Amino acid sequence: MSDFVLYQQQDRVVTLTLNDPDMRNALSTQAQYDALVAAVSRAQEDASVSCVILTGAGSAFCSGGNLKDMQYKSGISGGSPYDIRDNYRRGIQKIALALYNLDLPTIAAINGPAIGAGCDLTCMCDIRIASDKARMAESFVKLGITPGDGGAWLLPRVVGMSKAAEMTFTGDVLDAQQALACGLVSRVVPHENLLDEAMALAQRIAANPRPALRMAKRLLREGSHQRLEAALDLAGSYQAIAHFTPEHIEAVEAFLAARKH
Repeated sequence: MSDFVLYQQQDRVVTLTLNDPDMRNALSTQAQYDALVAAVSRAQEDASVSCVILTGAGSAFCSGGNLKDMQYKSGISGGSPYDIRDNYRRGIQKIALALYNLDLPTIAAINGPAIGAGCDLTCMCDIRIASDKARMAESFVKLGITPGDGGAWLLPRVVGMSKAAEMTFTGDVLDAQQALACGLVSRVVPHENLLDEAMALAQRIAANPRPALRMAKRLLREGSHQRLEAALDLAGSYQAIAHFTPEHIEAVEAFLAARKH
């Protein structure tokens, strides 16, 4: 596994840590994109994993793209307009697809600034918990660019179209309490407690049957763009599968046994 992404597993929970604190965990190279996609794929393929936490090392969660690459037209910003489009497709957009399509519940533990692509990276996760030191911004417009990583699709699904438009058109930075007020995060905790809080939540999630968790995650994702009829059909199909899993049978028996006492 790449040094940029630390992969740590505790029981059924995997923590992925972006590990370039000197660069504030900026996403700037193909190797970094590939490392994060590979870590997500590793968790997806491991039947022992039930939940994933994503966080950053040091003082920042992720500061977004590398400004020097933009200045010198290198890295993802290098080449012709067609090259840059393909750089995004091969690079950071693969992170969006990998995280969004991950069957496992995901928690972004936002330990500090999550700016630009860093903000969008949190929106690729299911749940966002913020340190009281977190700062978040959809700041692309400040640099005269657009959200090339999928933020224009992701952010409205998290905070609604009006707030997403406000954030996108102004590039304003939100502090942790402002992020909480608009639903960008679901809770704010003291900085020193962030990872403990994220792990406690992840453990509560991971305590539930794995097949049901993965199918419930998929239903939530598919339901965001399906017609009701299609969503109901998928829900019924998944429910039929769930009824025949050993985990369901054991859970029902344990619940009924507990009621007898």
